[in-house]
Amino acid sequence: MESNSLATQENMDLTRQGEPNSPGHNQGHTTGKTGMAVAKDIGQQQFITFTVGDQEYGVDIMSVREIKGWVETTLLPNTPEYMRGVLNLRGVIVPIFDLRCRFGLGKTEATNLHVIIIIAVKNRMVGILVDTVSDILTVSNSDIRDVPKMETLIEEEYLSGLVTIEERMVALLNQERLFDTQIIENGIATGEIDLED
Repeated sequence: MESNSLATQENMDLTRQGEPNSPGHNQGHTTGKTGMAVAKDIGQQQFITFTVGDQEYGVDIMSVREIKGWVETTLLPNTPEYMRGVLNLRGVIVPIFDLRCRFGLGKTEATNLHVIIIIAVKNRMVGILVDTVSDILTVSNSDIRDVPKMETLIEEEYLSGLVTIEERMVALLNQERLFDTQIIENGIATGEIDLED
């Protein structure tokens, strides 16, 4: 199990090589397919880890498209409280979700120290507002433990596994369950109309 500290958190691109048309593709930081193929061949996965409050979470690095500092979003009517609005990211409308609020822990008081991670959910891009970005984590599949049954719905509904790194516990997100596809689509459609006005 390896953990590589991220030297920078703002405006870091994590696009895959060979995808020039992907949103966020430029001369920024990239993750090469070759390295990921090797990781898969030996039964490993890589995750970007980040914090929300005292808890550390991880998302599959292959779904991450960009990491950027917090910027103000365009607010939309009739959307859930945890949806902070939309960003126009190089012509792509990206809904931004407050992960703390999504977990029922209250709305984030966002500052320029907070971070937005742009990820792919199915065929759409969404942004998640988090406190800090930590590491690029490489783990063996055998190190990923099942989520125990808990009284809260967070672990059962939104997490795909747990990883222990020394004294740290990292909860791995299942982003397809975390974000409702219809809410994403409605946010994008409303955002496109709002930004055209």
